[in-house]
Amino acid sequence: MFLIPKLFGKWDFSEVEVKDPGLKRYICLRPLFYPYSAGRHERRAFGKGEVMVVERLANMLMRPGKNGGKKAHAISIVRHAFEIIHVRTGKNPIQVLVDAIHNSSPKEETTRVAYGGIVYRVSVDVSPLRRVDLALRFLAEGARTRNKNSTKPLAESLAEELIAAASGDSRSYAIAKKDEIERIALSSR
Repeated sequence: MFLIPKLFGKWDFSEVEVKDPGLKRYICLRPLFYPYSAGRHERRAFGKGEVMVVERLANMLMRPGKNGGKKAHAISIVRHAFEIIHVRTGKNPIQVLVDAIHNSSPKEETTRVAYGGIVYRVSVDVSPLRRVDLALRFLAEGARTRNKNSTKPLAESLAEELIAAASGDSRSYAIAKKDEIERIALSSR
């Protein structure tokens, strides 16, 4: 009998559901015990769409500064954040992460178009892969800004940000950033 691995030996992937059909292809939920791909996706076009979403979140936490380049440390932060999420909500933390990505990914943004030296801002639809990228970036930035002048660990800040974004709370940095981008896109239609 073949056993399906659980993330960190605790959380099952089979009960996780992606509600947005556009994001379903780019939120990879391939069952793995430990989220580490060693960059095998790097030289293929759209290869990062095949990297597990938990690993992509850990990669976003590895920004220049305190956690720059420390992948094992970033993965342990995500692991502790998932344990906090499970204790506080009682839900599968992978499902909370997927819901947070769905709620904090912008559907519309602006781009610059130049006509004869004059630059216009034009509203455009966002591709699904970029939506996931932006959502993960906003979630990681939100965790870092919550943790900036605080004594609590980054894992707790990440857990708070994911829970707030999954519930659609406007106090979440990721939700506020998404609303700001969509508001600017709406005004430049």
